[in-house]
Amino acid sequence: FNKIVKKIKNMILKTEKVIKEWTDYNGHLNVAYYIRIFDLAADVMLDNFKMGGESAKKDKKTTFVAEMHTIYKQEVKLGEEVETHVTYVDRDKKRIHYRLSMFHKEKKYLAATNEVLSLYVDLGQRKVVEFDPDRLKVMDDFIKSNSSKFNSDKLVFSGKLKK
Repeated sequence: FNKIVKKIKNMILKTEKVIKEWTDYNGHLNVAYYIRIFDLAADVMLDNFKMGGESAKKDKKTTFVAEMHTIYKQEVKLGEEVETHVTYVDRDKKRIHYRLSMFHKEKKYLAATNEVLSLYVDLGQRKVVEFDPDRLKVMDDFIKSNSSKFNSDKLVFSGKLKK
């Protein structure tokens, strides 16, 4: 757990190496696997916010993606490594809005961004609910300590939160 917190503090969630199964006939990372990589990275962030896989199993509370907007900036090829960073987070009582950015690890260019609006869900009721106080604290602490590093340019879902 401490390793996850350290990674999040550095804004880097996860590093992945592009494997052959993830490439397509164009010789680069297939669009489905960009989303897969973003999803794996989001799980690190959501676990840290106490609303990921462990929370789904133990507390029956997790998030469901409601909307997603992905921008592909530059291709990534077989064998290359990418780092996924959290570059924006905000929330209201029931929603978390975030953007992840994928960078080529060696060349440092921005490969893609993934903006997400997710809902907090009680799995027992299969219903959207308000965040629990402990989740709010973890998110708010993260937002407060990292907001100066966030990039809110060209966010598509910024008007969707109800504050």
